[in-house]
Amino acid sequence: MRIISGTHKGRLIRTPAGLKLRPTTDIAREGLFNILNNSLDYNGLRVLDLFAGTGSISYEFASRGVGTVHSVEINSRHAAFVVSTSRKLDLQAIKIFRTDVRSYLKRTSDVYDVIFADPPYNLEWLNDIPDIVFESKCLEPGGLMILEHPRDHSFNNHQYFSEHRKYGSVNFAFFRMPL
Repeated sequence: MRIISGTHKGRLIRTPAGLKLRPTTDIAREGLFNILNNSLDYNGLRVLDLFAGTGSISYEFASRGVGTVHSVEINSRHAAFVVSTSRKLDLQAIKIFRTDVRSYLKRTSDVYDVIFADPPYNLEWLNDIPDIVFESKCLEPGGLMILEHPRDHSFNNHQYFSEHRKYGSVNFAFFRMPL
């Protein structure tokens, strides 16, 4: 895995053997951030990375100069890897929360400009994620939520859905919080 752009562009990150993950591919991350580069000013953004896994999305945002990246990951080995990698790369914007996503969203008082969620594709409540996020009121008015999902899911009928993008086997649904 490599960081696509920003202050740490090109840095390779080697994940430890045995982590049961499906990280967002480099091609999909590059496509996603090409879209975001045209619509976001990263300076000072507050980002929430749900189901952080290896932290690849968190590193991309931090490398681009966002103010805050809160990474939520329940698996202790994955969370420890994100903490260790963030320290090695001196990405001080990243803070990891080792907890369940639903618990975090219920209790947080933080509000974010961008929320990215990359849940396990077999997660039983994957279809509920947009509603859980919007009900938590942790997305800033006008804020953006991005959900990575398998191709057999569609969010086109969700009230806040704005667009769908596909990069190989990776699908992104974009949602906007009304102003």
